[in-house]
Amino acid sequence: MEEEDEDGGRGASESTAAATSDRFVRCLYAVGFLDLFGVSMVVPLMNLHIKSLGASHTVAGIIGSLYGIMQLFSSTFVGCWSDIVGRQYSLLACILLSALGYFLLGASTTVFLFAISRVPVGIFKHTLSISKALLSDLVSERDRPLVMGRFNAASSVGFILGPVVGGYLTELKDGFYQTSFLCAFIFLLNAGLVWMLPWSEENTGSRECQQGKKGTDSFSAEANHDLHFKSTTNGAMASDSLFQSPWVQFTTVLKRIKGIACSDLWDIFLVRLLMSVTILLYYSNFSLALEERFGLKPLFAGYLMSYSSALGVLAGCLLGPITRLYQHNTYRILLHSSTLTCTLILLYASARSIWMVILSSTFLAFSTTIGRTCIIDLELTIGGNEASGTLLGVGQSVTSVGRILAPLLSGIAQEFSPCGPPSLGVGLALAAILIMNANKQKYCSHGNVKLKNQ
Repeated sequence: MEEEDEDGGRGASESTAAATSDRFVRCLYAVGFLDLFGVSMVVPLMNLHIKSLGASHTVAGIIGSLYGIMQLFSSTFVGCWSDIVGRQYSLLACILLSALGYFLLGASTTVFLFAISRVPVGIFKHTLSISKALLSDLVSERDRPLVMGRFNAASSVGFILGPVVGGYLTELKDGFYQTSFLCAFIFLLNAGLVWMLPWSEENTGSRECQQGKKGTDSFSAEANHDLHFKSTTNGAMASDSLFQSPWVQFTTVLKRIKGIACSDLWDIFLVRLLMSVTILLYYSNFSLALEERFGLKPLFAGYLMSYSSALGVLAGCLLGPITRLYQHNTYRILLHSSTLTCTLILLYASARSIWMVILSSTFLAFSTTIGRTCIIDLELTIGGNEASGTLLGVGQSVTSVGRILAPLLSGIAQEFSPCGPPSLGVGLALAAILIMNANKQKYCSHGNVKLKNQ
């Protein structure tokens, strides 16, 4: 009877822990949705606003580049900082400081104030990266691609709806200022949502689950034990690190970044860079190429890109069945999705009719969405969850490098042909595929790469 009571108590604690985890994950989906919903209301209107303030095209370009450069250097530091002080405090700090940036943007009546408003956003707008790191802490390695895919899908819905609302508000008097203040309010709402997440319940549930793990064969129970054990460990470390001096935190961040830089992860980040530049090259002259090759207006290109974004949301929701079909082999999914991306961009570059472009765009929405999720999962699988924030931050920095390189490469390639940028992208995708094939053994071994400081 005592054993039955113990088993019943264990089952109850595990079900409570699972319910807490599910609620936590769903709230993070809402955080991702609100984040991109708020941002996408404002971003399409910023160029028009800065020009209305009297800025030249050069000044507008410099301010835009400044934001990208700040993101490039800050993403690694903020991601690593979240590993040290904990996800709760770093996520709240990033959301609140981003809200401050958008509030300043709503109050910007001069070019100088506009530039100042971009500084806190450029440094601290890493809500999605920290949320992904938190999801990585919460779920098992097996469930991670599915959860990441749903998170990306929720965020993409916000990115689709935001421009519609922003465009409507712009038609009103002082529409840009109202839109910016609304964006700041949405970020404050997001901060409130993060604050109300059941952080203490998560840690309490983790301890109960850790005690009741033995003798359980269910995969879901194992997954819940893993996620709560990681959450407790990270939370304990974070509570100690939060009260360290800023100098100690800074030196710890530098040591962790050095450990990543000296680790054997260069090939994964190189694959991410090559595939990022490939996709950016495909979109870099999309509207112009359709006009020059098929005589289509930019409006059609806009509809086609919105269609692709909607399919990307669907692709994120389909990651669960796809990972089960591949028996949770992330490497094979990434290799096949990258090969499909390469083939479809080649098809687009050589298309003779608009129907071939529509066909390639349809399947590209699936292959690129799946590929982005899988490369993140592979980084975390091989690099280990102990430094998930740092790994995601470095990955985001790598993508930022791609955003800097892609316009330059696109401009050079367009000197030769409208099909130059996607053709160059095909070559880069092939290089990424060859790198993945050359390192197949490491990807399939699932062994964590030891960092130099460990």
